[in-house]
Amino acid sequence: MSVYLFELAAQKAEWLSARQTAIASNVANANTPGYRAVDVAPFAAVLDNAPMVMAATNPAHFDPSGLSPAAYREVESDGGEETLSGNNVSLEGQMVALGEVGRDFTMTANIRRAFHQLLMSALK
Repeated sequence: MSVYLFELAAQKAEWLSARQTAIASNVANANTPGYRAVDVAPFAAVLDNAPMVMAATNPAHFDPSGLSPAAYREVESDGGEETLSGNNVSLEGQMVALGEVGRDFTMTANIRRAFHQLLMSALK
């Protein structure tokens, strides 16, 4: 179970990295005519695409299917009002989203650290 929790934390960190990349792209293209803001699919959708499977600990168990890596697809974001140039990037909204990414990354790292400390104390 704890190994799955570490894998889940790694998937969350990978998703946060993909979201940060999308936000950076939005900010970099804030003045590009016709640019449409993008974001990644919510992490809940990523979890739905990669359900937890049972592990086979005995040869008599069913053969578990492997987890396929979840695709972090980009989706069009509701960036904000569209300007005359067709651009819909809201810098304020992107900064709020970037703050969310930072908070989520810190929380994920702290949870991973707590699981690691719990596992190490159980091994002592």
